[in-house]
Amino acid sequence: MKELKQIVIDDILERINSSPFLIVTNYAGMTVPQFENLRDQLKATGARFSVAKNTFVKRAASSAEYPEGIAEFLTGQSAFVTGEEDVCAAAKTLKAFAKTTAGRPGIRGAVLDGVLLSEAQVIALADLPSKEVLQSQFLGLLNTPAQNLVRILNEPASALARVLQAKADQG
Repeated sequence: MKELKQIVIDDILERINSSPFLIVTNYAGMTVPQFENLRDQLKATGARFSVAKNTFVKRAASSAEYPEGIAEFLTGQSAFVTGEEDVCAAAKTLKAFAKTTAGRPGIRGAVLDGVLLSEAQVIALADLPSKEVLQSQFLGLLNTPAQNLVRILNEPASALARVLQAKADQG
């Protein structure tokens, strides 16, 4: 029996190590269809929604050298979300799903790149624009100085063309 427990802990540890984040939720009161629906939605974002015994997750988290505060989140009926992609997309999905299901699952907290996050911080991540939007905003910021430079370089020629056009219009 001890070997089976170790296999489960090793599986959880493998998922934790391959994921830059771990979000802990309270799934109490969720129905099986709701749970499956949430799993499907999270899978579409590249995340995985799992349930395991809290002591197993605590052991795996301590093996992964997570902050000790993660144990505070692992009480009662806990489920955890891991993924290899965008933590914001997973947090958005959890937040949106909770709005439609009377606050279930409740976000308890998270670990992102080894840093412990509170529920409010996870919700703040969910409120961020998508990765693609942030990338396009960043590229827009990078492109702005180049546009201004081109506009400044073209201005003398444009001014000369306007003066010539005004003279031509006068006669």
